[in-house]
Amino acid sequence: MRIHKEGGATILVFSLIGLIVGVGCNYLGLWALVAFIIVFVILFLFILQFFRNPIRRIPLKDENLIYAPADGKVVVIEKAFEPEYLNRECLQVSIFMSPMNVHANRCSTSGEISYSKYHPGKYLVAWHPKSSTENERTTTVIKNENGEVLYRQIAGALARRIVNYLKTGDHVDQGQELGFIKFGSRMDIFLPADAQVEAQMDQMVKGNLDVIARFK
Repeated sequence: MRIHKEGGATILVFSLIGLIVGVGCNYLGLWALVAFIIVFVILFLFILQFFRNPIRRIPLKDENLIYAPADGKVVVIEKAFEPEYLNRECLQVSIFMSPMNVHANRCSTSGEISYSKYHPGKYLVAWHPKSSTENERTTTVIKNENGEVLYRQIAGALARRIVNYLKTGDHVDQGQELGFIKFGSRMDIFLPADAQVEAQMDQMVKGNLDVIARFK
């Protein structure tokens, strides 16, 4: 299993805490130690699977195709006004990532980063309607010949750290890693209003593998 670089510190700290607590449980008796080991192994495996980072190569590089930027469940497909940067009606597709999903975020298209901004905020549950405007979030816009696509990484009730690797002026390739969100979150993507939707509501999608829309 390939582990994402963002998991290194978390796994190390958890392991050290586990070692210290395990030594303490050893003095309480065999049953306490066995119970702790069972709980520790279960939690450790959960953390490992959360930070897993499978190799995801786009099956067909085509700038007319818009691939899913994250793994998870499609929870929103609608026309919506985007007020932060685009200032126009767009096609919004939102993907909810549970703690069981891969949490690496990816660029659906190639282009230049025309806007990137971090917003501190609340930690409402990721499916809350106001989470996209009130929660901690990072907005990134990729511009190319098809127009501009806005990505919004949104923290959830459990997610407490959003990582974004891109800055304004960077050039990115389709499928390149955009960032990472720790422990449950949501990704909103705002497309041109005339984009053709390929995804369906409640569909489970995988980043870099499933096409969610295409440019007209």
